[in-house]
Amino acid sequence: MIVAEPARVVVERGALLADFGGDELVPWWSFTKTVLAAAALILVRDGRLTLDGPISGKPYTVRQLLQHRAGLGNYGALPDYHDAVARRLPAWPVEELLTRVDADRLIYAPGEGWSYSNIGYLIVRNIIVDAVGEELGRALQRLVLAPLGLRTTRLVRMGDLGDYDPAWVYHGLLLGPLREAALLLDRLMHGVLLPATDVATMVRAHPVGPVSDRPWLTPGYGLGLMTGGVTGGRIIAGHTGGGPGSVIAVYHLLSSRPDRTVAAYAEGDDQGLVERSCIREE
Repeated sequence: MIVAEPARVVVERGALLADFGGDELVPWWSFTKTVLAAAALILVRDGRLTLDGPISGKPYTVRQLLQHRAGLGNYGALPDYHDAVARRLPAWPVEELLTRVDADRLIYAPGEGWSYSNIGYLIVRNIIVDAVGEELGRALQRLVLAPLGLRTTRLVRMGDLGDYDPAWVYHGLLLGPLREAALLLDRLMHGVLLPATDVATMVRAHPVGPVSDRPWLTPGYGLGLMTGGVTGGRIIAGHTGGGPGSVIAVYHLLSSRPDRTVAAYAEGDDQGLVERSCIREE
């Protein structure tokens, strides 16, 4: 089987070194989580949220939600979810989703484990929207995208991805050129949006255990960023994501000198393919 080379963008200190991504708008899938985490930290900086204070009526904190340590389940484990997406059915109402996942039943006490949870980032989305009093797309534009100089990226609308209902991505789904994904992470990691102390907080990771069929050796998860050691001796921070028909990876190569950021996008479902494209030698 012939595997097509992923589209690829390389950025070094804000300058495009290579751009084989074109102008096509592509879904950012779970790289959107990095943007949500950045927005939450902006609100923490401005005194509108706290990372470690109590959330009304809940036993977990914003930090634990951002790091997948709140003890919440994940709708990605539901066979009915994957079946409905494959059949191109409309997304379930949020209340139905939460009932199906039994979202009020924690699978461990907050802070005492780690499990990837899209439900946790749905709650982060709601916290951001409640804090700013505006819908998510406008909030992300004002808090993150515009300050980082991104002019094209926006929240996915119905019809952008054919007959796939983007509401299936309950925390929200950004759509933009691959170069803007690389530029966003590069500028974020270089302190354009947040001070260095906050960037360090995002990168400080909790170990997550082995990841099969992917280049990770010592994977960890910070605040909206997956980070750790990969094959080739590199240390990276960023995010991988996938959905029906495509995968994306956007990583800042922390151990490279000079450091650079690479984004890769491909059709299919091979997350390891785009991750390896991000970390390969030039």
